[in-house]
Amino acid sequence: MIIFLLKVIFMMDETKKSLEKLGINEIPNDYISEKRFEDGGQYRFEVPGIQGPSALESLLNACNDYDLTIHRATQTKGIMFLLDDEISQMVSMAQDANIQLFLAVGPRAPYDTSATVQTEEGKRIGYRLRGYKNLLYAIEDVKIAVNLGVRGILLYDEGLLYALAKMRDEGELPNDLKFKLSAHAGCSNPASAKLFESIGLDSLNPVRDLQIPMLASLRDAIDIPIDIHTENPKSTGGFIRHYEVPEMIKAASPIYLKTGGSVAKHHSWDTTEKEARQRAKQVALVRDVIERFYPEAIMSKL
Repeated sequence: MIIFLLKVIFMMDETKKSLEKLGINEIPNDYISEKRFEDGGQYRFEVPGIQGPSALESLLNACNDYDLTIHRATQTKGIMFLLDDEISQMVSMAQDANIQLFLAVGPRAPYDTSATVQTEEGKRIGYRLRGYKNLLYAIEDVKIAVNLGVRGILLYDEGLLYALAKMRDEGELPNDLKFKLSAHAGCSNPASAKLFESIGLDSLNPVRDLQIPMLASLRDAIDIPIDIHTENPKSTGGFIRHYEVPEMIKAASPIYLKTGGSVAKHHSWDTTEKEARQRAKQVALVRDVIERFYPEAIMSKL
């Protein structure tokens, strides 16, 4: 038995060395990230589920009432559900408030004719794209938003990320266009994180329930910001992690704290003006936890 265990340990050591060559390291439980945003900040606030102009306006007004700084608002339902005028309004409001605006790609498997994706087994397809035409439609969706001034796109499909990043490299899309990957893409380990970063990703949202050491393993492997849910709708677990936020910041900075999700019943929930204010209150609650338990944490200015 002892000889067998020694062999297992030796084999694992060899595998660890192989992973180290790829920039994927075993990290200690007390890992602290020294990585930062370009302005030296450790964390930023992101409010997801802001599906249209009225919700964005209500969110921004509530942030003023709560004396809050947020850095990013994200629409998740899809560009194709917004009129051009609505997109233009959201771009203008975001610019005036000096926050990032990310709009989601509309085409995805659940909106497609797929019957498979509606089954329990088929749900593993997630929001990925099926076939050539849906890839084409998705790129056109992005171009509509870009032509109206949007510079942040939320993606659900790694193949779409690959194509869009190549188009950006070739100058077919603006070089200041940023790509953010949804938790629905299922990234949950450092090798996957490195892959996404290597094909052009600018901001990574891993799956929602990773423990702090797991988040730290992703952070050690990549340099782009990690977007982490501090809370979730019931449809994705419903768990609230406010008291873990200080440890999240320490282990995973630079980090976007995705806050306000518990207000929604499910992903792509049409947030009302009242619910947008509730999302802002959730940000205020997380801010208070940071100020109480990790007051030395540095919030990015943007």
